[in-house]
Amino acid sequence: MTTTLEHDVSRVAEIGKYRVLVEPPRADLLALVEVAAQVAQVPMATINLITDTAQHQIATHGFDASICAREDSMCNLVLHDGAPVVVPDASRDARFAHNPFVTGILGSVRFYATHQLVTPQGVAIGTLCVFDTVPRDLTADQEHALTALADRVVDLLELELRTRELRRSNEALTAFAGQVSHDLRNPLTAVTMSLAMIGEETGDDPGLAFLVQRALGGAGRMQTLIDDLLAYARVGAELQRVPVDLAAVLADVREDLAVPLDGATVVVGDLPTVIGDPVQLRAVVQNLVANAAKFTRPGEPAHVEVDGTRIGNQWRIEVCDRGPGIPEDQIERVFEPLARVDEEVEGSGIGLSTCRRIVEAHGGRIGLTNAAYGGTCAWFELPV
Repeated sequence: MTTTLEHDVSRVAEIGKYRVLVEPPRADLLALVEVAAQVAQVPMATINLITDTAQHQIATHGFDASICAREDSMCNLVLHDGAPVVVPDASRDARFAHNPFVTGILGSVRFYATHQLVTPQGVAIGTLCVFDTVPRDLTADQEHALTALADRVVDLLELELRTRELRRSNEALTAFAGQVSHDLRNPLTAVTMSLAMIGEETGDDPGLAFLVQRALGGAGRMQTLIDDLLAYARVGAELQRVPVDLAAVLADVREDLAVPLDGATVVVGDLPTVIGDPVQLRAVVQNLVANAAKFTRPGEPAHVEVDGTRIGNQWRIEVCDRGPGIPEDQIERVFEPLARVDEEVEGSGIGLSTCRRIVEAHGGRIGLTNAAYGGTCAWFELPV
């Protein structure tokens, strides 16, 4: 059987993870308690977290937040009841009649309703509480809505926790990728230089010259892979938010890709100005255009079409080719790191996964569809 001490230890540990006791009141939680008060049609609402010694009001509506001793807390008395508690008049309820929040020492609560906040680990860490200084009651619909809001409190706490963990993980990944990239570049540069020197000494031996060139090609691909892995890891960094003219971005990309686009037909429609990180969005456009230039039908030059359309609150950018297309069962897999559909086409298999991370970091989404005239349309959507 779980003891009170064990309850306290697990509850304090759970509360500590969320860091809400050491940070300013959060806007999302303040908004939620305001909604709770409106739902219950009462003037006051609060989110209480209860440690082993105190009750902390981390978000309030209708009064100023404070901290009180745990033994003075009304919510502490029903924290482990396992169900919401609704009290029309606390002064007539034996559990609360002598509580300082009822008697006038700390407050004059009459109507009181509390809904436990239970974490995914099953630990009750506090309550969503609504109250008034006059007796009243809740309808079944109001009580149901408050229960749903209590669940949303925990969802918001969990979301911020997961976001913080993801940010920390991305920072660690970036640091690791940078270190690995640095550690691999030096020996790889030495190998490449040595191979180049050997190539200069091969003379008229075509067999040896072929092997050297093959090794140099492998070293070059390894360098590209290292750079792509580093770029993939760095996507989690803080984004700039500035206007980005995608038409100008595409013009620059076409200059950079002059060699792979040599002889290609490139049709450009209307492209919008969006809000985002110019460096990262350029990487997306360049990657998609470069892919479109790679995938062609045998004996045919590349044909690339780039266009933008507004769909509701989203800008949709499409980059289409007239290559062989992608099988339906491979359309999602190609966004996985190192996934490749055609091994004969150069690439590391990281480009599309990096594009997805960039677009999703901007609040958008990305995908592939088969073009009506054959080939593939890569698209991404960004908020207007």
